[in-house]
Amino acid sequence: TGSKNAVDVKMYGDYREMLLNKDIDAVIISTPDFWHSQPAIEAALAGKDIYLQKPTSLTIAEGRLLSDIVHKQGSILQLGTQQRSMPQFRIAAELVRNGRIGKLHTVKIGLPGDPSGPDAPEMPIPKNLNFDMWLGSTPEVPYTQIGVHPQKGYSRPGWLRIENYGAGMITGWGQHHYDSAAWGMDTEFTGPISVQAVAQFPKSGLWNVHGDFMVKQEYENGITVYTSGGYTNGIRYEGTEGWIFVSRGSYVASASDPVDKAKSSKALSASDPKILQSKIGQGEIHLYKSDEQHGNWLDCIQSRKQPISPVEIGHRACSVCLISHIAMKIPGVLNWDPKTEKFIDHDAANSMLSRPQRHPYGTDYIKL
Repeated sequence: TGSKNAVDVKMYGDYREMLLNKDIDAVIISTPDFWHSQPAIEAALAGKDIYLQKPTSLTIAEGRLLSDIVHKQGSILQLGTQQRSMPQFRIAAELVRNGRIGKLHTVKIGLPGDPSGPDAPEMPIPKNLNFDMWLGSTPEVPYTQIGVHPQKGYSRPGWLRIENYGAGMITGWGQHHYDSAAWGMDTEFTGPISVQAVAQFPKSGLWNVHGDFMVKQEYENGITVYTSGGYTNGIRYEGTEGWIFVSRGSYVASASDPVDKAKSSKALSASDPKILQSKIGQGEIHLYKSDEQHGNWLDCIQSRKQPISPVEIGHRACSVCLISHIAMKIPGVLNWDPKTEKFIDHDAANSMLSRPQRHPYGTDYIKL
């Protein structure tokens, strides 16, 4: 580039070769959703620290394996759930945790669905794309550009809207809000005890993730969480003495952010302005404070302390998304055991906690 700060960066066609480089201490994984867990696990096994974009995993089984291996290896893994480093989300969670709205009983989360998409013709694979490796552990399918990443005409990559590669907005955006909500609910290391959902799925076309939906989750502590595209994008905590609403407010959206029904809103509001003016006392609950997600990760690499969005919390937030997605496919109430991470007395639902993996890719070969 001619810049005095320019450095030579080696490019790799296979990330596994890169992980063998002992000069590399840490990696950032910003790949399609279905390529999150495997490289993160292999990076931890190679002794690297990791910044991993959400969602944590494609399945519950992958996420559990990832968390266990990261802990065993001692890697510093930070999830890209950067709302934890946005002050309004921490402030809202602290106010709720310290009883400023009384006893919390209901949480409402606004989260849009995805539109259906067109049929897509099979196309020649571009010479600069290793499509077999791009597919990874997912089923072998014909190449079509909008199923991978259109070069023009679409703000969001097509793979985000295909169930082979993810679960739609419930994971793509849902992990942000479920993670933040758990912070305020004090449920970061557990999960709901039941989940029920209804959703619309396209009957045809390449894009087949959920559209409009409603999810209800119940927690052991008596809190009920509702999620729908009918709510304003954000999190509303409702207690016996008032409510607090928190969102990103006015922000610049990235290509993967939702726009449908994501109504503009204040970053932080409450039923009574005095709630937001309340100070958290010295003897009250003070939550982890981070000024910036990536910076926090880099600081923790040096200190070896846990970052603000560690792997187990990330796995638990992603699990809420994934069991909600399963509930969209199975009518009725599903009872969930957050300790065993299994559905209770429901073989069909439990069969969806993992997915078949295409050899030679995937995590099936990795054992603790």
